[in-house]
Amino acid sequence: MHPVAELLPFAVALAAAGALAGLLAGMFGIGGGAILVPIFFHVFGLLGVPEEVRMQLALGTSLAIIVPTSVRSFMSHRKRGAVDTELLKGWVIAVPLGTLIAAYVAAKASSVELRVIFALIALALALRMIFNRATWQLGSDLPGNPARFLVGTGIGILSGLMGIGGGVLNNTFMTLYGRPIHQAVATSAGIGVLISIPGLVGYVWGGWGLDGLPPFSTGYINWIAVALLIPITLSLAPLGAQLAHAMSKRQLEIGFGVFLILVSLQFFATIVA
Repeated sequence: MHPVAELLPFAVALAAAGALAGLLAGMFGIGGGAILVPIFFHVFGLLGVPEEVRMQLALGTSLAIIVPTSVRSFMSHRKRGAVDTELLKGWVIAVPLGTLIAAYVAAKASSVELRVIFALIALALALRMIFNRATWQLGSDLPGNPARFLVGTGIGILSGLMGIGGGVLNNTFMTLYGRPIHQAVATSAGIGVLISIPGLVGYVWGGWGLDGLPPFSTGYINWIAVALLIPITLSLAPLGAQLAHAMSKRQLEIGFGVFLILVSLQFFATIVA
């Protein structure tokens, strides 16, 4: 057991991560997983969680926290009338399906493999956001099915493997087809709901009964971390939504891109260390 004095800095780090995650959820339509996963990975390591299950535990716990955060963020954006409800309805099956596939893959993959996936996707998306040009479009409107269904499934898979709410992926998809960034951000909050709930179920199933998990864990979900961070992220998500609507498209893109680069580099550092 760790003395309270040793655990206090980790609790403070988790609380700070939760505050930033809540703001990010509202600002970028994401559940904050991009900041929570790296923090969880390191904190669980300092608490003695084995390498074999640490990354999976970070991903699953992040998705569990995203459930209420995404719902709160989605409700805030919907009040502003910016959500594409038609797209969300069309992805009710596709996105959860992809997330469940991701949970299965994560249960079979190694910690290093999951970190590589996380870092590469984050870096690729960051570069796209930072160097984005208005001419970078694949069309003037979103594609129809079956392409749209496959994109939704792909977003579910990649998001589930990163422990995120899918905001960054959906933002990229919608803006490539000419949709405004603010509409993409608002809709992404709803995508987070479609990802986080089946993701929670999938990661509970994937880690059920495994050795090495910390106390108060159900599968790859640690409920102590969930209980600590949910109140913080929920309280700050509406503020993030207000900030998003006060910023320009370019400010949102550059800010999000820089953030993703920092996260990606941090994970690459853990791989080569």
